[in-house]
Amino acid sequence: MTARHSESSLRVVLGVTGGIAAYKAVQIARSLVTKGHQVTVIPTASALKFVGRPTWEAISRSDVPVDLFDGVAEVTHVALGQQADLVIVAPATANFLAHYAHGTAEDLLGTTLLATTAPVVLAPAMHTEMWENPATTENLAALVARGIHVIGPEAGPLTGTDSGPGRMSEPEDIVDYALSVVGPRPLAGQKVLISAGGTREPIDPVRFIGNRSTGAMGVALAQAAASLGAEVTLVHGALEVTPPRGVECVFAPTAADMHTEMTARFPDSSIAIMAAAVADWSVEPAAEKLTKDEAGSWPEMAQTPDIAAELGASKTAEQRLVVFAAETTADDEELLARARAKMQSKSADVVVANRVGEQVGFGQTDTAVWIVQRSGAPVLSTGSKLTVAGHLFDVLLSP
Repeated sequence: MTARHSESSLRVVLGVTGGIAAYKAVQIARSLVTKGHQVTVIPTASALKFVGRPTWEAISRSDVPVDLFDGVAEVTHVALGQQADLVIVAPATANFLAHYAHGTAEDLLGTTLLATTAPVVLAPAMHTEMWENPATTENLAALVARGIHVIGPEAGPLTGTDSGPGRMSEPEDIVDYALSVVGPRPLAGQKVLISAGGTREPIDPVRFIGNRSTGAMGVALAQAAASLGAEVTLVHGALEVTPPRGVECVFAPTAADMHTEMTARFPDSSIAIMAAAVADWSVEPAAEKLTKDEAGSWPEMAQTPDIAAELGASKTAEQRLVVFAAETTADDEELLARARAKMQSKSADVVVANRVGEQVGFGQTDTAVWIVQRSGAPVLSTGSKLTVAGHLFDVLLSP
């Protein structure tokens, strides 16, 4: 994601709490310093068990206060928060979220957060069971309601042999997202409508027609749009990633549901992005499970509504429509030709063309896409899906 922030140096407080992902926060500090920002790291006592004070001081090139009574004469426990332009907490553990949501200030990081009026970005990291615990959900919801920004977590390998939602977002994604929060908000006052995930068309009570989409790209787009000030609605099918915080999420499990939700909301939207993998075919589902012996009587398939084409046909001159073209061709020229054909058939303003397959394009992996506009050369965007989302909005916001 491209950070839209002032070129002047920012005073950034990086809070680090006691999780194994603390080692990844070292890269966050390095990246911020490399970009020219002044970084003060505030590790909790538990965080220091994972990464020591000398490391933080060497990377941040600054003294690292660790105790509530460090710098009493300078009233450090308040001054750090007052002077900050941005506060990032990464990793943000379940324990930290509980304390922060309830306004406790038992350590230097706690007092700094209570004393700051700067934007605060949290990057949660914890085991799946802790992330999905109702207490954590409620604590995070309370923080988001107060205007706190959240990125992640992702699904992936955790400590030990565990895997699932709870993995901290990658350091560079956290940095870019956090810097975008303090930058200009060119989409303020605008409504952005995004579809994400795969639809599932039921065949009978236990079977469905589906696809490999995880919804990761749509979620990244929603995060990017929200950070730019937009009022975002995410209409989604099946998701294998954590839904974004701070945006309206509308569940639309089938193509028909997604058609209903997208067409109803489109007239009020400035930008619509069709990132969902919507089934092209559906059937009238059977009331009972079909058996092998009944294979010959399985219902016939019928085409689903072409949502993108309908949006394109109804859009006004002030609206922008972006559609995704997921293809399996290995030839770039063929990929771009299909994207341009889709642009015409859907009356889209921008087409994002990407390759997909069993091991390509899906999930929370780096990706590569061509961003094709009506005029000008196609733009190749590579990197994480949040990075690519930022590039897409760069294109949409360019004169």
